[in-house]
Formats: sequence, C-alpha cells, structure tokens
Amino acid sequence: MQPWEWPEAHWRSLVDQVRAGRALRPAKWKNGARCAVAFSFDSDHETNELRDGGKSIGRMAWGEYGARVGVPRILAILKKHDVPATFYVPAVAALLHPDEQRRVVAEGQEIGIHGWIHELNSALPYAAERDLMFRATDTLERITGVRPVGLRTPSWDFSSSTLKIEKELGLLYDSSLMADEDCYELMLEGEPSGVIELPVEWVRDDAVYFMMNRFQSLRPYTPPTDVFDIFRRELDAAWEDGGIYQLTMHPHISGYRSRIWILEELIRHAKAKGDVWFATHAQVAEWARDHAA
Repeated sequence: MQPWEWPEAHWRSLVDQVRAGRALRPAKWKNGARCAVAFSFDSDHETNELRDGGKSIGRMAWGEYGARVGVPRILAILKKHDVPATFYVPAVAALLHPDEQRRVVAEGQEIGIHGWIHELNSALPYAAERDLMFRATDTLERITGVRPVGLRTPSWDFSSSTLKIEKELGLLYDSSLMADEDCYELMLEGEPSGVIELPVEWVRDDAVYFMMNRFQSLRPYTPPTDVFDIFRRELDAAWEDGGIYQLTMHPHISGYRSRIWILEELIRHAKAKGDVWFATHAQVAEWARDHAA
C-alpha cells in the first residue's frame, strides 16, 4: 500500500511510537538563572569513516585530527572559562583514544553514549541495537570509571527500538530529537517513559555549515562569522525565553584555528549577558525533571 492508502490506525501507530510528552521547562534554572547553556561535542573521530565500512586513510586522519588537536583545544577553552560541557563518544573512538576520555572526565566534563561505531540505529534489528548500546555503555564506564546517564544517537538517527533500550539501560535522558526547544518527557507508545529529552536542532550544529566530503557534493559554504551570528542569535533568543541554549559541535569540524574562536566568543557573550547557568546535558535534564513549572 502507498502512504495515502494507509488506514488511520496504521499511520497513527507510526506517529505514536515516540512522541513528546509533558513539557519540563522550569520557572528558573539553578541559582535562579534565566537561561541554561549546554554545550556538547560529538567526538566521532575515526568512526565517521569506519561506520560505513570505509577504509580511507585520509578521512580517518581527519577524524584523528579531532582527537589530536580538536578536543585539546576545546578542553583548554572550557577550562579557561570554567565551563562544563558534554562529550558524546562512540565506543570505538573511546577505545582508540582512552586517555582522552579519562582526561575529559578528570576535568569535570560529562561523557555520553554515542553508539558503538557511529552506526545508524534505524538500520539495525532490535537485538543488534540493544547489544551495541549496552556494550558501548559498558565500554565507556570501563574506560572512564563513570557510567553514562545520557545518549545521543549517532547522526541523531532514532529507531523504533531506541527509546525502549534507553529505558532498559535506565538512562536519565536522550539528546537526539527535535520536538521542542526545551526539555520534555518522551512518550513510548502513548505512555510516559521516564526518559527526558534535551532536544537538538540542525540549525545549532556546526556540521550543517562546515561539513566537507571531496567525493560528494558536500562543501563548506558558510563563513565562520556567519555561523557565529546564527549561534549567537539562538543564544539571545533562548535567554529572552528563559529556556535552554543547546549547541552541538564536532572536534574534527570546529577544532580549526579559523573556527574554534566561535566557541570562546559564545562563552564570552553568554557571560556578558549574565544570569546564565552553564551545565552539562545531564545537569540540565536533571534540573528540568525536578523543577518543571
């Protein structure tokens, strides 16, 4: 049957698999702050090439740049300004760079689950997705000594089984979906799941503006000054609304000399506005859950 021929029960069942539930915007953020600022960094490293069965040494070297140069630069800026953030790490990337993950945790940052090898969840059967997610969680805990409480699906690719597996893992939150700008509880087949969504958006992701693939049509086209302007306007609007400013960056994309200043300027801009709370994604989700208006 074609989609226009589907009976209502069928298309409703597809829509209702995972939905946004109750809104969780608090009246005030921690310490009475007006706005929560949550930076995140997807440390994909070499897995961007490996996940599709790729063997390009050049593209793996690009991922390695994220570990050798990007992450240290990001950590230096976060430490300089005393700002916490969240790093989402595929298990294979963590196994390739275990000292990086230990440093991230030692410096007070959060590490979240980001798949096993940056696989696409929607391409996996339930058993395979569950096995990879549990193995990834165990691997991050073994390397860092801290068990992750949040997941960002690779490429924000969310399958019909993902939320069920998150519940089985006992996760606090997910950060892969886009049904709102503030935290909300995820509904699983019409029932509250207990998992908090800290929503993302492509407009607040550096890959949209800077991604490059010489063998495809992907070419960087946006000047860093324009990207900063977009990110800053999102921050200003979140501050006006009293909501969350959530940002996603990649060490191998924004770690370059001509781009890394964007992160530091955003931090300076947020501090200059005042009345903001810098927090990890886990801290934001926990506060939203416990203090929803």
